[in-house]
Amino acid sequence: MGLGTVGGGTATVLTRNADEIKNRVGRSIEIVHAAAREINEQTLFDVNSNVKLSEDAWEVVNNPDVDVVVELIGGYSPARELVLKAIENGKHVVTANKALIALHGEEIFAAANEKGVSVCYEAAVAGGIPIIKSLREGLAGNKIEWLAGIINGTGNFILTEMRDKGRDFDDVLKEAQALGYAEADPTFDVEGIDAAHKLTILASIAFGIPLQFDKTFTEGISKVTTEDVTYAEELGYRIKHLGIARRTSNGVEMRVHPTLIPEKRLIANVDGVMNAVLVQGDAVGPTLYYGAGAGAEPTASAVVADIIDVARSFEADVNNKVSALSYQPDYQTSDKVVSVDEFETAYYLRLKVDDRPGVLAEVAHIFAEQGISIEAVIQKEPEVEGSKVSLILLTQKVQEKQMNTAIEKVSSTNISDSVTKIRLEHLD
Repeated sequence: MGLGTVGGGTATVLTRNADEIKNRVGRSIEIVHAAAREINEQTLFDVNSNVKLSEDAWEVVNNPDVDVVVELIGGYSPARELVLKAIENGKHVVTANKALIALHGEEIFAAANEKGVSVCYEAAVAGGIPIIKSLREGLAGNKIEWLAGIINGTGNFILTEMRDKGRDFDDVLKEAQALGYAEADPTFDVEGIDAAHKLTILASIAFGIPLQFDKTFTEGISKVTTEDVTYAEELGYRIKHLGIARRTSNGVEMRVHPTLIPEKRLIANVDGVMNAVLVQGDAVGPTLYYGAGAGAEPTASAVVADIIDVARSFEADVNNKVSALSYQPDYQTSDKVVSVDEFETAYYLRLKVDDRPGVLAEVAHIFAEQGISIEAVIQKEPEVEGSKVSLILLTQKVQEKQMNTAIEKVSSTNISDSVTKIRLEHLD
């Protein structure tokens, strides 16, 4: 269902690699029915002419000849209703729909478990990178301590261009839209909603908690300035839009936001539209997964791998398959999701202050009152005599609520008109 970029890529990979797939699975996988919003000559060219074509996706889920339904429509509805109907009809489901899984996954997986069918969604996170399979299977013997990922290529492209070419956010966004990396309405990408969908899924698999998209803290990159990108570089850091999930003594942190990370980290050097996920396991240590996070064939690679998994285990009882969210449904943990006030991290702060003696001492005093240690300071020369200057601070780890209190006090005493705050992670 859906013959757009990913749907067309999936059809291409399935037909081009049909013999290879048959040899690996031990049986043929055939496209028998496909639905698209509009059927035209291009659609007929993309898909084998023996395939039944419809403009109504309900015909696919109700077709008795279909064993596996591949949902590549995207969005919440009618994808949810179509997937639930496919499950009700006893069909396995493969999807690339991160929004659907993040918001309705619990309902969908419960329905699939009851009907004894599989729901696979590798392509929902990080395109062609097999991160879900790695977490569910390859790292199953580990207690996952934390993970951090660049899981939206649009945001990464924008920040890379801002750093390498000194361009501002709005300028690069227009280019990203022209290149097809960003939609006409780029909100989901640049404000972190797309990444939050994906992080919700990764955190559930890593820590055994239910899918809780509404509890994922989300902050976009639209307020990141070229000035901040430059200052971060001077301090030996790069700004990336990260999704971070961490197990703490207070619960599980789930957060998406711009983050300073040391430039020597491998993930700091993931540029352009590429994706990467860094996972820390107690036994294996750090592992990094890198690759194309979007695109027709990279995403199709993950979709087809899921179809192959379903075909390989076709006669297996549902209880003998890998659980959809890694942990068995009856053994999910009740760990709470930590609120933003309880996040504990280091910070980059940029203040605009008067060029006069004692300003730094005043700021340091306020921070000391809140138990905040300052690790590094840069004070810039005024561009014009008598104008305000930029004061850049890096702090040690502290709880978010302490930092917010300190910033409020700095603002209330008129030391700085505004304070730019970007979280900082060492990822070590």
